[in-house]
Amino acid sequence: MTTIQDVARAAGVSAMTVSNVINGHPNVRPATRERVMAAMTRLDYRVNVAARNLRKGRTGTIGLAVPEIDRPYYGRLAAALIAAAARHGLRVAVEQTGAVRENELAALSLSRNRLYDGLILSTVGLGPADADRLRTDHPLVILGERIFGGPVDHVAMPNVDGAHAATRHLIDRGCRRIALICGPLTGETDVSGLRHSGYTRALTEAGLPVEPDLVRTVDRLTMAAGAAAARELASGGRGVDGVFCVTDTVALGVLRGLTDCGVRVPGEVKVIGFDDVPESAYLVPSLSTVDPDHDLMAARAVDLLVQRIERPGQALERQEFVSPFRVVARESTAAD
Repeated sequence: MTTIQDVARAAGVSAMTVSNVINGHPNVRPATRERVMAAMTRLDYRVNVAARNLRKGRTGTIGLAVPEIDRPYYGRLAAALIAAAARHGLRVAVEQTGAVRENELAALSLSRNRLYDGLILSTVGLGPADADRLRTDHPLVILGERIFGGPVDHVAMPNVDGAHAATRHLIDRGCRRIALICGPLTGETDVSGLRHSGYTRALTEAGLPVEPDLVRTVDRLTMAAGAAAARELASGGRGVDGVFCVTDTVALGVLRGLTDCGVRVPGEVKVIGFDDVPESAYLVPSLSTVDPDHDLMAARAVDLLVQRIERPGQALERQEFVSPFRVVARESTAAD
């Protein structure tokens, strides 16, 4: 097996210079770098990543814990995070927590036990009372709703403003009786609570009444639940002309449920979702939605984690990042 010393002899440099080239140190002259790279290619030298990481006390792998892998949103998010990690030379180990608090805490324990160099945790089950459980010297970034005042880096969705913009979009398209389909409204600061807040704010600002019977809560944010809620709305004679769904997954079901009841979208009812999962553009009708810029969120989360990994023990200031967004208007909210 070719060694670093073999490369050094072939390139006429020291082993330290070869090491500097491999690790991307900037203090190597371009001509020397080219000579070393040429020698590595000629000798078919392969960097032993495992050995290098072992010397650094790292695994070269970060963890990603998400509630449910089979949801379109989390699949899209995981793909973006894997791509962002690859740009840093890192691999990603994905695990599913089932949105259960105990499983999210278990993911934290695995990370602390150094199976990963750091962890990106998309949390649903943990709440404000668990904030102290996040106080760790192991690199950690939280993805999700604005539920923690600290103490770790946090990348959040534009929940309130995005929901406000989605509802405003329906109003601008002529809707006056707009239903909301969301998860249970428990008073917790979660995705449904935050997006409900944006929805009610938009209605109030437009001088429209906030009607409790137009807010439909479902136990789980699934397509099946969305379809069932849409059928109830369609059969209830409430004159709904717009529906804001807190996720695209729910909106996919709503489109199915309305179609089952013979309700035309967008002719009779306009529908908008939130997340801009890839499937949304290929439905019939295609789904209007809020795009929270998954790629930017993923890049920011990985960048924050890498900063913590590369500067262990340093007291870095906690970072809070809320993604920008845009409303993507498609056929489901097209003007009459």
